Amino acid sequence: MKPKYLQPQNAHRDRWMVSYLDVVTILLIFFVAAAAKTMNPPPPPPVPPVAPTPKVQPRDALADIEEDLKKSGLDVHREARGLVISLPQAILFAPGDDQVSAAAMDTVDEIAQKLGSIPNPVTLVGHADSLPIHNRRFRSNWELSAARGLRLLELLTERYGIDEARLSVSSDGANRPLESNETADGRARNRRGEIVILANFSGAAPEKS
Repeated sequence: MKPKYLQPQNAHRDRWMVSYLDVVTILLIFFVAAAAKTMNPPPPPPVPPVAPTPKVQPRDALADIEEDLKKSGLDVHREARGLVISLPQAILFAPGDDQVSAAAMDTVDEIAQKLGSIPNPVTLVGHADSLPIHNRRFRSNWELSAARGLRLLELLTERYGIDEARLSVSSDGANRPLESNETADGRARNRRGEIVILANFSGAAPEKS
């Protein structure tokens, strides 16, 4: 061991520099790490997938009309051709006549309001029983049924403003009975008028005012 007079005089004075250098190194590492984070920010969190918007099915206008008219007690049903509103002759016409009776106007008014809310074509079909008719105006049930369809068409166009281009008239006579013509009740059911709202239509609905 060297004698004290040969040992360096500043051996203990430089020890504080070691701690100082350690602090400087730590601070340098800290600032370098902070700068690296600033220059290379972490990627943003993943965006959660957006749930698909459920498709809203368009409302079936004919189904709504069917439901409303059934609540009024009318004979309404769906067929391949469309929505069929069946009206007994006793509601619309007097026997052997083609003039719409005053008692039927409330019913016709309700149906006309429904027709005005949609753009679908409409067929007015007349039906008769099998008993032949011959009076001063009509020689057959065919003529009577056709005349009744025309009177109803005129009423819908002139009073309710239904576009005549949407309407057509058909006479089936006694060819499509609902029941047997052998009974009075069956013949009464067969004497009817049908308002058929056709389903095979792709036009746009009219704007409501």
